[in-house]
Amino acid sequence: MTNTTHFGYKTVSEDDKVHEVAKVFHSVAAKYDVMNDLMSGGLHRIWKTFTIAQAGVRPGFKVLDIAGGTGDLSKAFARQAGPSGEVWLTDINESMLRVGRDRLLNKGLVTPTLLCDAEKLPFPDNYFDRVSVAFGLRNMTHKDQALAEMRRVLKPGGKLLVLEFSKVAAPLQKPYDLYSFSVLPWLGQRIANDSESYRYLAESIRMHPDQETLKTMMQDAGLERVQYYNLTAGVAALHTGIKM
Repeated sequence: MTNTTHFGYKTVSEDDKVHEVAKVFHSVAAKYDVMNDLMSGGLHRIWKTFTIAQAGVRPGFKVLDIAGGTGDLSKAFARQAGPSGEVWLTDINESMLRVGRDRLLNKGLVTPTLLCDAEKLPFPDNYFDRVSVAFGLRNMTHKDQALAEMRRVLKPGGKLLVLEFSKVAAPLQKPYDLYSFSVLPWLGQRIANDSESYRYLAESIRMHPDQETLKTMMQDAGLERVQYYNLTAGVAALHTGIKM
């Protein structure tokens, strides 16, 4: 029997979800940064800056950026880790990875890039000082397996950082829903000629675990000192955990 999962509000087979998510990001890759700026009013850059600060990457660190997309975190980490460090930009989507790789090269940063599945990371145990995933966890089919893999490749004392859309504060729920299901698809159609991918974005955020649930999932994966920071009233949240 084929296992099923959610693709936005739809119930699909796990194999179909992989293909559908891939189609979304192949479609939006070229306009990804422009749309992020428009959708969030530039707030995504502030959220990422906060995540980078919380990561505390130092010269010589080994860092894994999962679902790294267009390379915003990898760019900052590579500069902080320096020539003695090692920063890997990875993504499961080739179109996104190409955009990220090219952006890094255009900034004069030559870092390894790898097409890989976060649920089956091709790295040894206890290898990285930091592992990050920004706005990628909600698209993964087996989030518990991905979190366990992230913990596995961390060194003892290493930190996992998960930046993701989350559950917004109750007073903002109605206007946020109106924006998500009306404005976002309209913007997607006007800018990227693709309303459905941005409708999926809104639905995938609603299906993603809330702050406390994700905290528990990270603890269940074996991470300790798990905490989270609500950003912009919970529109996004940064979860961190340590491998002891």
